[in-house]
Amino acid sequence: MKPASLDLFRYALPFSEPVALKRSTLINRDGILVRLAAEDGSVGWGETSPLPGFSPEPLETVIGQLYDFASWAPGGKLPGDWLDHANRAPSVRFGLETATWNLSASLSGTDSPEPMKDPSREVVSVSGLISGTSAELVEEADRMRAEGYRAVKLKVGGRGVAGNVRMVLEVAEALGDGVSLRLDANRAWGFGEAVEFGLGVSGVRIEYVEEPLAEQGRLGELAGIWGLPVALDETLVGMGPEDLGDHGYARAVVLKPMLLGGISRCLRFAEEAEALGMKAVVSSSYESGVGTGALVALAAAIGGEPVGLDTYRRLAEDVIVVPLDLPAPVVDVRRAVAAARRVDLRKVVPVPG
Repeated sequence: MKPASLDLFRYALPFSEPVALKRSTLINRDGILVRLAAEDGSVGWGETSPLPGFSPEPLETVIGQLYDFASWAPGGKLPGDWLDHANRAPSVRFGLETATWNLSASLSGTDSPEPMKDPSREVVSVSGLISGTSAELVEEADRMRAEGYRAVKLKVGGRGVAGNVRMVLEVAEALGDGVSLRLDANRAWGFGEAVEFGLGVSGVRIEYVEEPLAEQGRLGELAGIWGLPVALDETLVGMGPEDLGDHGYARAVVLKPMLLGGISRCLRFAEEAEALGMKAVVSSSYESGVGTGALVALAAAIGGEPVGLDTYRRLAEDVIVVPLDLPAPVVDVRRAVAAARRVDLRKVVPVPG
């Protein structure tokens, strides 16, 4: 494939309400869209939007890396392993890779980018995300159970151990046995706090707990005595898929292409996880519809685990012409991928090269 040109567009999408992250609170989601074009007018869109507090690379750095790529790629044929030999930030790899695959799909006249290896998987399940007061959490859990969600994710770690235990018990009761409960502690607990929490929720059916410890080097020790399944998220950043075997205590991996370095890298993580008996769960980093559409394609390629895309509903606007059909317990794969290819140029600003 020979791209003829590369253009960058900046976006700033308002959130419906402020989003509190580890070290900051976001009012807008800022990012860069990558447009690769072929000589016949076919285009492929990708997204590069580092997440503050989680991505090491700032937005201004990725612009330089993207235009550095433009200086040698357009007009020349891309080798199949070109990203493996390019020193690019994870979010840059994700944007370039998805733009390339979407351009390839446009040129071939197909409606599926390369990651969608299983065209028979027409929909993927979506994991709900709940937050709020105790009463609001129970109300949201009831609603999502009634709407048919297979899994619901709850953030823990911010209310003290006793408060977290009480919250989990209430939500688990509201969900019942038909909905999996996923917990995300975002490395909030010390070792003793995590042990205390595990004792408090003993007997509750919990699918997994993401990153329970501030001291991640003791995750294996905790998993050996805890009784709760551990999932890796931030621990994966900076790791290679081949290193996953060093974390055999984990029961699941949470794959965020924007943080891990693209679709193909996440596919390799998923293959390694499957070989080790771990679940592979695709999850978002508050991408726009362009990036979220790529995550839907990735989830369809990996398997049937509910995907973490409920953060998309936090966006008050989007860069695509027709917003994705979210929030919902399932999302139509081809419809989402098609929608992600149609960018509204009125919502973005060209970035000078």
